[in-house]
Amino acid sequence: MKFYAHSTDNKDKSDWQLLSDHLSAVGRIAGDFARVFGAEPMARAAGLLHDLGKYTQEFQDRLEGGVRVDHSTWGARIAKERYPRAAALLAYGIAGHHAGLANGKNGAERTSLEDRLNAKLPELLMDWEDELSLPDEVELKLPTGFKYRKERITFQQTVLARMIFSCLVDADFIDTDDYYRSLEALPSRREKEQISLEQLRERLDEKLTGFTTEKEINKLRADILASVRDKAKQAPGLFSLTVPTGGGKTLASLAFALDHAIQHGLKRVIYVIPFTSIVEQNAQVFRDAFGELGEDAVLEHHSSFIEDPNTAWESKEKRRLAMENWDSPVVVTTAVQFFESLFAARPSHCRKLHHIANSVVILDEAQTMPLKLLRPCVAMIDELALNYRSSIVLCTATQPALLEEDGFRNGLNGVRELAPEPPKLYEKFRRVSVRHIGTKNDDELADEIVKREQVLCIVNNRRHAHALYKSISEEVGSAHLTTLMYAKHRRQVLTSVRQLLRDGEPVRLVSTSLIEAGVDVDFHTVMRAEAGLDSIAQAAGRCNREGRRELKNSETLIFATANEDWSPPPELKQYAQVFRSVLRKHLGDLLAPEALRAYFQELYWQQGDDAMDAHNLLGLLKDRGPDSLPFETLAAKFKMIESNMQPVIVPFDPYTKKVIPEVELALRNMEYAGGVARCLQSYLVQVPQQAFIALRNAGAIQPVAPDRYGEQFVQLINKDLYHPHFGLHWSDPTFIKAESAVI
Repeated sequence: MKFYAHSTDNKDKSDWQLLSDHLSAVGRIAGDFARVFGAEPMARAAGLLHDLGKYTQEFQDRLEGGVRVDHSTWGARIAKERYPRAAALLAYGIAGHHAGLANGKNGAERTSLEDRLNAKLPELLMDWEDELSLPDEVELKLPTGFKYRKERITFQQTVLARMIFSCLVDADFIDTDDYYRSLEALPSRREKEQISLEQLRERLDEKLTGFTTEKEINKLRADILASVRDKAKQAPGLFSLTVPTGGGKTLASLAFALDHAIQHGLKRVIYVIPFTSIVEQNAQVFRDAFGELGEDAVLEHHSSFIEDPNTAWESKEKRRLAMENWDSPVVVTTAVQFFESLFAARPSHCRKLHHIANSVVILDEAQTMPLKLLRPCVAMIDELALNYRSSIVLCTATQPALLEEDGFRNGLNGVRELAPEPPKLYEKFRRVSVRHIGTKNDDELADEIVKREQVLCIVNNRRHAHALYKSISEEVGSAHLTTLMYAKHRRQVLTSVRQLLRDGEPVRLVSTSLIEAGVDVDFHTVMRAEAGLDSIAQAAGRCNREGRRELKNSETLIFATANEDWSPPPELKQYAQVFRSVLRKHLGDLLAPEALRAYFQELYWQQGDDAMDAHNLLGLLKDRGPDSLPFETLAAKFKMIESNMQPVIVPFDPYTKKVIPEVELALRNMEYAGGVARCLQSYLVQVPQQAFIALRNAGAIQPVAPDRYGEQFVQLINKDLYHPHFGLHWSDPTFIKAESAVI
């Protein structure tokens, strides 16, 4: 009897994929992926066993139209029998390669591994033993050189199991895709020639040699770049790059990453950015730096769309998932995507993880990791560098105090600084003075803005920004930025603002904190509502950015808000309280490295260890045995943004209300969700669940291709709910302007 893995409509089965061919290929590919971190035999065994349950009459009947059958659990059972020492690292992934990693015991939405292994299954036909050759148990030992952290051994086991799962899932996807592509006479996607890191470095070098060093600030940037690149020969591991705002750290970190990767045979560069709003901006900087190679070399992955967990993940449907496996030389992604994937349980989220191994990971604005998950994030950073040959660069102007020597329990050790003498750099780049101007009510705040010609005012919530902008909207050069605008609209506003600044014209911009993250603007004055000192430092980076003005003429003014309606959420209040404490001790220079270090140390001390692992993820693992690892629970609890926000596509220009051609084309071409999702990123607005429901009930939004994607892609159809200055509003979702009703 012949056993098949995948089928076509051809009844004579001449083009069906043999099961032994599929299992052997997945084992080989998964093993190749895991070789870099020393787990090749484990991943190869997982690949060989993952579809073992297809050696049943019931599954073979399924391929001819029969009922669905569990084909994943048999492989996990055999892994437990054949490889008792490695079973815990294999069985979870084999059993979960479609449904996702489950808890070892006490399952939630997924059946636990224990219950899966004890369930009644179709009879496994023993033909598999004649068709497959499994590795010997002695081969399945822990990776050579695997280093333990005594305080978190179980955590390390979950990471290794997840990495092997990633290798398996990606290999399964690739071989299935290759099979169906061969039927269509298409080449394997892996046959496409990959752009090399050497080619990218050559293009980057050409770009960097074109920079002038006539200005003093450009000379400083050139010195930083040279120093950083000179350290690329150091062994892979943990690094920091502490460069003041405006010091050119984006391109300097990229140059280091390419040099370091080439020197040590690492495969790619992963640039992790804290906010979705600037992923596209940084990705475009890299594309520009790589010239004609940029478009194919740089992958953005920051999907805000909701993946339907009910989507079938089998056969051809595997090709349509809106996800990436990060098999590109340069990946630009968000911190949410990066860290949540590393704690994830679903195949679509874990598929890319093995590509983080053997890579350079740049954590931009490292201080923005959320306090409530800081200890698990630090543990993961340490583990990637320790056992997965990843070099991690903590890149920021405001370096957080995450080292054990800073007092951070189980913190990082052996972190090497790449920048030349950060304290001296700070002094050389110092071009802003910071002072507190007391408590201001809304009228006083508006007056402070109006009396200045080029001023940026940053507040802590959208409602305050909205109200403040309305109060000054009649003034020349008034502008407003909010996350209720889609990204491309915000870029239009910023383009206009930058031109006014260059021309010396009045510009008074009111914004939420979104402008603090890497947005290149240069104001005479910045005003900032009380917040954490790191946020204030970022805000100050938008003032006198190019150093064209004297220090005394470039101020960042901090204020408290008198109106309780604009109070920040509790966690921001704590940041502001710690800032006020540091203010009393470092009044002379609030942005000095010692002030920032004192700020982070006090913030972490006030939080305490428990609050920096708010869901007790590390504690949850402390006393677990291999058979009771809580993968599903970890994934559910590790949420960097606990939000009920949902994306709405705005398909038209905010000023003309005309439909944007590229959006219209994307919405018509919904065959491949991944490509569509990337195209539409620039036109998304995130709205709360209640607002989403109100908009839907009023008929103001509607899903696109709901038969295929449900509510994964939803577009705004009531154009009057999108304002050119305020973005999307939903207080009355049935609102239609009078002029829009005129026929």
